[in-house]
Amino acid sequence: MTVLDASLIFAVGIGAGFINVLAGGGSLLTLPTLILMGLPSALANGTNRVAIIAQNITAIASFRNSGIFHWRLGIFLAIPAIIGSIIGSNLAIQLSDQWFNRILSIVMVLVLITMIFKPQKKLHHASINMTTSKRILLFFIFFIIGVYGGFIQAGVGLVIVTMLTLFTGLNLVHSNSLKVFIVAIYIGSSLFIFILNDQVHWGYGLTLAVGNSLGAIFASKFAIKKGEGFVRWVMIIAVVLMSLRLWFV
Repeated sequence: MTVLDASLIFAVGIGAGFINVLAGGGSLLTLPTLILMGLPSALANGTNRVAIIAQNITAIASFRNSGIFHWRLGIFLAIPAIIGSIIGSNLAIQLSDQWFNRILSIVMVLVLITMIFKPQKKLHHASINMTTSKRILLFFIFFIIGVYGGFIQAGVGLVIVTMLTLFTGLNLVHSNSLKVFIVAIYIGSSLFIFILNDQVHWGYGLTLAVGNSLGAIFASKFAIKKGEGFVRWVMIIAVVLMSLRLWFV
């Protein structure tokens, strides 16, 4: 890893951490950036997870210090997600670079559409309202989410928050606290699969993790009203350009 490479990864990490706090979807920048820098898709995928797990562990601590920590429900939903993530991670490792890059480019555009319309922000609930049938359905849903998270991960937070808000009755703050808890657990299991297959570039991953953390700190202090809107439009332009580039890699 050259100094220039490290600097670029660090800068992208800061941007992704900043975006994750204000708009969400930072992996839509970090994962394709790693691929376009020359890493094979599986190696880029595994490397990106080092930063994701570090960022989510930090977020868990923050929510817990604020008294928001639904660990029982989190563990219940993390179990199927772990199983799914192991399956998804193995699929990602076995898939050819060309096919993975094309799938990622399509996913990036679909997630971007979700980010623009933000359906989860139109949902407003206040308390947990769980039934046995909902628990069974959520168990299956989070298995599918785990498969997707293990395979690509990009944009999965938007799906998790939407599902939790719809099915549990939790408001967006509490749904986000559950999201970071569940993601941290299943990302740990998927990262283990990538490590076993020697698909993690630790230099890039740790540099990205530090950048993500700093970006999140900057974003938390970015107290201007149009901050999120500005970041979202930057994301739209960047994701569209990178998705087009990935299709022809």
